[in-house]
Amino acid sequence: MSTGVRVLAFVAILAVIFGGAWAVGAAVGPIGTDDTGHGSHSTGRTVLDPVEGGAEHEHGSDSDSDSGDVGGPGGLAVAQDGVRLVLADQTLRAGTRPLSFVVEGADGRPVTEYDIVHEKRLHLIAVRRDFGGFQHLHPVLDDGIWSTSVDVSPGAWRVFADFTPAGGSPVTLGADLQVPGSVPPARPGEESRTDEVDGFTVRLHGDLVAGQHEMLHVEVQRDGVPVTPEPYLGALGHLVALREGDLAYLHVHPDGESTTFGTEAPSLGRYHLYFDFRVGGVVRTANFVLDAARGAAASDVDSGDVDAETDETGAGHAH
Repeated sequence: MSTGVRVLAFVAILAVIFGGAWAVGAAVGPIGTDDTGHGSHSTGRTVLDPVEGGAEHEHGSDSDSDSGDVGGPGGLAVAQDGVRLVLADQTLRAGTRPLSFVVEGADGRPVTEYDIVHEKRLHLIAVRRDFGGFQHLHPVLDDGIWSTSVDVSPGAWRVFADFTPAGGSPVTLGADLQVPGSVPPARPGEESRTDEVDGFTVRLHGDLVAGQHEMLHVEVQRDGVPVTPEPYLGALGHLVALREGDLAYLHVHPDGESTTFGTEAPSLGRYHLYFDFRVGGVVRTANFVLDAARGAAASDVDSGDVDAETDETGAGHAH
């Protein structure tokens, strides 16, 4: 099938989806909170940086606005800087299912050229809104359409596309995905600094302090013996952090030679962290939960609606 026919078919599917979504929206009116009870999203900013820092960029609120040109943490907007994340299906049945989407440019056409960042043109994160089911995926691009498979269970999900358009700035966009079925009630979480994964003990050392730059170090052991992870996507490990309440997103990496991360939490609150590491050719994920404590700069920080300053190196959201 030619490129033009494929894209036109995809656009036709999207027209049906958006037409139904508009009708539902018109019937029920605006919604202040999602069905998980997380509430409306804040406009705070999340900063969790690798040791060497990187280019700073800000993200918009959780809005379908095409502009996306407002401050805020990553992954809360479907559109930013002239690009938009559009899922082919906003509802999937439970199980391992195909997931397709396009990244639309300002001209309404699919973006087809991307810079390679950490050996991939696009990183896709899928996670339930109760922070379960985390997956770090690398879709395949064909004629402007990204495709992959995702393993989903009943509940409300959030997917994040982390990429850099060719010659542009890094962008993280987020979209909701629904999986019908019986959803067990969420259990209250607690701080957790240690995770057991396939015989590996993974520990997170350090603290998050609101408004202050701190260091986090991830240690991997097997049978009490330290293990150095193998290089994976150009680093020894990858860290994704999500803020509880709005799923503000960070995808960060170490300096390439360690599993230490410079971090700056933008606000008080709880953060869920996912550490990907590879040993023996197998990629595993360790989960942690940290509460950001009130620090010396906390007078400028509240529970989420903040504009935290970056450190003096200018480090911000880096990949």
